[in-house]
Amino acid sequence: DVGTSLYFVNDSIQQVTFSSTVGVVIPCPAAGSPSAVLRWYLATGDDIYDVPHIRHVHANGTLQLYPFSPSAFNSFIHDNDYFCTAENSAGKIRSPNIRVKAVFREPYTVRVEDQRSMRGNVAVFKCLIPSSVQEYVSVVSWEKDTVSIIP
Repeated sequence: DVGTSLYFVNDSIQQVTFSSTVGVVIPCPAAGSPSAVLRWYLATGDDIYDVPHIRHVHANGTLQLYPFSPSAFNSFIHDNDYFCTAENSAGKIRSPNIRVKAVFREPYTVRVEDQRSMRGNVAVFKCLIPSSVQEYVSVVSWEKDTVSIIP
């Protein structure tokens, strides 16, 4: 029909990483005219269902994962691939898989590896970041006595 359409609003969403203390809201990246019915699924094709205070799909097609404690972690919900579909009289489209991953806020310390060098020689320092947070932390500068030496 003339005037009917389905389209992706943002099909570049490939991964959503969120803090367990904050939660996340993920809009379905598709829309249509007339308004499309938006649904979320696991990458396996299984329908998802609401889990009170953990996961909810809003009427507007937004997927919400609520904040949770480490003891409430469920990999089926908090570390999985999802996709969204949009359907109206123009047809049905499916978003690419979206990797959803929760991370836990935990204390960590970044430190500089001890090095020895003779006066006048070059010393190479390495920033040691704990492996549990390495993919989420990046070194943005080096400082000596609170003065930035390498921006």
